[in-house]
Amino acid sequence: MKEFRLNGKVAIVTGAGRGIGKAIALTLAEAGADIVAAARTQREIEETAAEVGQLGKTCLAIPTDITKSSDIQQMVEATIEKFGRIDILVSQAGRAGAHKPLVPLPDYHPAWAKMIPDFLTPVSEEMWHQVLDTNLTSMFLCARSVGPHMISQNKGKIINMSSFVGFKAYPNQLAYSTSKAAVSMFTRCLAVEWARYKINVNAIGPGYVHTPMTEPLIKNEAAKERLLRSVPLNRFGEPREVGLLVVYLASEASDYLTGQTIYLDGGMLA
Repeated sequence: MKEFRLNGKVAIVTGAGRGIGKAIALTLAEAGADIVAAARTQREIEETAAEVGQLGKTCLAIPTDITKSSDIQQMVEATIEKFGRIDILVSQAGRAGAHKPLVPLPDYHPAWAKMIPDFLTPVSEEMWHQVLDTNLTSMFLCARSVGPHMISQNKGKIINMSSFVGFKAYPNQLAYSTSKAAVSMFTRCLAVEWARYKINVNAIGPGYVHTPMTEPLIKNEAAKERLLRSVPLNRFGEPREVGLLVVYLASEASDYLTGQTIYLDGGMLA
């Protein structure tokens, strides 16, 4: 179906060195897009670039700290210099929050807490800002740098990564859940603001996806069983499944969809 093809399009993917970000970069390339892979670890994004090349597409690997506006601006300038345009921005890079209580909680010792280093140490101001800067402010910085180019083209697709925990509250995830909830509102506001320029802005809220970050939980049989009880489809998602949804949101097939957060969670929020 031609509406799903991305031939001639250029996509920036942050956090493209591994996990979901890498899967997104590869699925976009399969659909026909050239890729800009951005992440802090150069070795990882060069590996992504090599795999994109095997798919017959061009990939520019740019080491980027997405919490620094200067790095993001350099990434955007390098993209324009190489390709002359930016059609798709996938703000996927993020970090897990400190799974800790806000303040010490007397007699609170959940069984899974032993998996969290220093669990009883409350969330620090430093950690709070690190999580919000990485998961939320980075999207503001990326959109601010990419926006003028999409506006001048009168066309663009922006996909932000939220999470199911941005909708459903869990204890000991205050910073992470707050950042992801804010991503959904940021997405809605920007979608309304830029709709007149034919720029679609949507978000994806994954559930439990099999990535290096969730690998310790999956290997722990007790933790795995506890998590799967909350998933009606009774399995973890795969990174490629997130990538396939990104392809839809990046393509002409989704031209009438904007301001939405789609929860790819195996039915957890249902």
